[in-house]
Amino acid sequence: MYLLKSHYPVKRICSLNNALPTYSTGTQIVNLSTGTSKSKPLVPNEPAGPSVVSGKIPGPNSVRLLQELNSIQQANSVQLFANYGQSVGNYLLDMDQNWILDCFTQISSIPLGYNHPDLLKVFENSNNVKTMLNRPALGVFPDGEWPTKIKKVLLGVAPKGLSSHVTTMMCGSCSNENAFKNIFFWYRNKERGDLSDFPPEDISSCMKNQSPGSPDLCFLSFEGAFHGRTLGALSTTRSKYIHKIDAPSFDWPVAPFPKYQYPLETYQSENKKEDESSLAAVDELFESQRKKGRPIAGVIVEPIQAEGGDNEASPEFFQKLQAIVKKNGAALIIDEVQTGGGPTGKFWCHEHFNLPEAPDIVTFSKKMLTGGYYLKPQFLPKQPYRVFNTWMGDPSKLLILEEVLNVIKRDSLLENVRITGDVLKSGLLRLEEKFPHLVNSTRGRGTFLAFNAASTKLRDDIVANLKQKGIQSGGCGELAVRLRPALVFQPHHANIFLDILDQVLQNSNK
Repeated sequence: MYLLKSHYPVKRICSLNNALPTYSTGTQIVNLSTGTSKSKPLVPNEPAGPSVVSGKIPGPNSVRLLQELNSIQQANSVQLFANYGQSVGNYLLDMDQNWILDCFTQISSIPLGYNHPDLLKVFENSNNVKTMLNRPALGVFPDGEWPTKIKKVLLGVAPKGLSSHVTTMMCGSCSNENAFKNIFFWYRNKERGDLSDFPPEDISSCMKNQSPGSPDLCFLSFEGAFHGRTLGALSTTRSKYIHKIDAPSFDWPVAPFPKYQYPLETYQSENKKEDESSLAAVDELFESQRKKGRPIAGVIVEPIQAEGGDNEASPEFFQKLQAIVKKNGAALIIDEVQTGGGPTGKFWCHEHFNLPEAPDIVTFSKKMLTGGYYLKPQFLPKQPYRVFNTWMGDPSKLLILEEVLNVIKRDSLLENVRITGDVLKSGLLRLEEKFPHLVNSTRGRGTFLAFNAASTKLRDDIVANLKQKGIQSGGCGELAVRLRPALVFQPHHANIFLDILDQVLQNSNK
C-alpha cells in the first residue's frame, strides 16, 4: 500500500500495482509498511518542471513563424509553434526552448504524451512503415490484415453491448456526420417496411433534394453541445457562434442541457429539477416535431459537454434520456470523441452511467487516434457505398492505437487517471476554499476536469497567466478552465499544476 507525500495531501490510500510513478520534483511514493520509497516513471527523461526562458509565450521564434504562416493562411488561432521532435511525455517544448507542462494535450488528443518510447518503436518495424506509406482506400482495397486488426484493436475495447460492429473514419466530425446518416437510413428503412430496394419515387426525388427521397427528418441536440464543424454536425453544434455564423443550417431542434450548481451534494434537489426540466423538454420536442411533420430520428449527446463549458449531467439523466429516445422510436448517439479512451477513469465515459442497455451508436476520435463509431447491427446499411469515403480511417493509426492499448493495460493507466484525478480535484476544491471569490464549481471525472472563474475576463487571464508560467490549459464555455492531460499525467504533475495555479490566483487576488 502506498500513500502519496506531497504539498497537496491525498486522502486516498491505494496500490498502484505496476504503475508506480516517480517524481523528478522530489515527491515520492512511500511504502507505509517499510518506510522505503519506490518509483517507476511512466515516461522517462521528462524535465523536472516547466521552464519559460523566452520571457513570455509566444516567444520571438513563435511570433516570427506565425507572421510567416499568416501570410499563407488565416492562422490567428495559433498560440505557439512546437518542437515535437524534442517534446517528451507531459512536456511540450516550443520553438523558443520553453518547456510547457501540457494539461491540454492538443485538445484531449494525445493519450500517452509526446514521443512515448513504446510508440516510437511501432515504426521500427518495416512492415508497419509500409502500412503507413501504402495508405489504402479502405472501402474498396483494404489490406489482408485489416479485419484482424479491427477485431483485435477496436472491437477489443468496444463499449459493452457494441462489440460486433464498428465503422472507421478520419475524425470526430466525420464520425458524427456519418453516424447521422446511418440513423436516417435505419429510420427510413423502418418507415418503408424493410423493403429490399428503394421505390422509384424516392430515387428520383432525392436527386432534386426533395421528399420522399430527401426526407424531412431531424436530429435533436442540446444547448452547449459541440459535435463538429461539417455542415450536418454543425447543425447539432450549439456551443459558440463563431463555429456556425454565416453557414446554412438544418432547422433541427435543441433542448436545454441541465445546468448544475456546485457542490453537487449541496444542491441535489435543485440539480434534480434541472434534469427533470431538460428531460421534459426533450419529450415535448419529440411530440412537437411529429406535429410539424419533421420527426426526430435521433438524439446526440456528449457524456460531458466539452466545448460548451464542461457541463455534466447525472447518470439518472442519461438513463431517462435513453428511455425517452427509445419510447419515441428514435436512436441515441453518445458522442465520446473527447471523453473516450480513458480520461474519465473508465475507458468510455458513459460507462459511469449504468445505462440499462448500450447506446445505439458511440462515436470516437481524439485519444483513439482514428475516428469512427460503434453501432448496433440494425444500423448497418444494407447497400454498399451508402457510408463511404476514400480513406475511411488509416490503418497506421490502428498500429499506434494497438500499442497505446498495450501500455494502458501494462501501466494500469486507468487507475493512474483515477488516482491523479483525485489529487487534481481535491487540490482544486482546496483552491476554491482559498479563493472563493475567484474560482468555483470544480467538476468532472478522472482527470477530465474543469472549474469556473468568476468572470470570462478572469478565466481568460488565468489561462493566459498559466501559460506564461509554463502550463498549457484550455478554456471552454463562458467561464470554465478545462484540463485535458494525457493518461500518463501523474500526481506529481498534478501538484506542479496546482502550485502554479495557486500562484496565478494569488496574483489575481492583488
